[in-house]
Amino acid sequence: MAVSRAPVYKRCRYLGINPLVLGYTHKPSARKQTTRRRKVSEYALQLKEKQKVKFVYGVLEKQFRLTYNKAEKMAGKTGDNLLVLLESRFDNIVFRLGFATTRSQARQLINHGHVLLNNKKVDIPSVLLRVGDTIAIKEKMKQKITLLRLEQKRNLPTHLSLDEQTLVGNVVATPNRNELDFEVNEAAIVELYSK
Repeated sequence: MAVSRAPVYKRCRYLGINPLVLGYTHKPSARKQTTRRRKVSEYALQLKEKQKVKFVYGVLEKQFRLTYNKAEKMAGKTGDNLLVLLESRFDNIVFRLGFATTRSQARQLINHGHVLLNNKKVDIPSVLLRVGDTIAIKEKMKQKITLLRLEQKRNLPTHLSLDEQTLVGNVVATPNRNELDFEVNEAAIVELYSK
């Protein structure tokens, strides 16, 4: 399995993302930020938007392209469908519920079998969840996850619900494009792929 090993803070600075979106806490650098004055082409802006979305969700090119093709076949706007599909991924839902500090940690929890989907062990992070699915933590990990949740104070999106005592989450609605925690121009990604 291919893994992206890009330096997180450098990548965040280049793409213009706050590291808090990814679950990393980082105080701003005291160094002077240099700005380049070269003209940026339309293609470069489109590519940067695609790289931003891929980096936030931890998806590599092949999987991103397959997700885009699936979004294109769905009814509605392709850009919104793409973001909804990425938000519906199992690893992203585990991250959004607060069971992990980062999406890569959520992916690792799923790969190691610590998270149950509909009371079954599922170790594939890219599974798309539907309305009505339940996500639970195995008994041996509940204490660690409870402590982890106390450390972070993340807001729960409206399409998810969580029982704090039993650590069981539910998908109550399809994700909404307005609930994203970072700025993205999905129309630029659609334009890039439609060339």
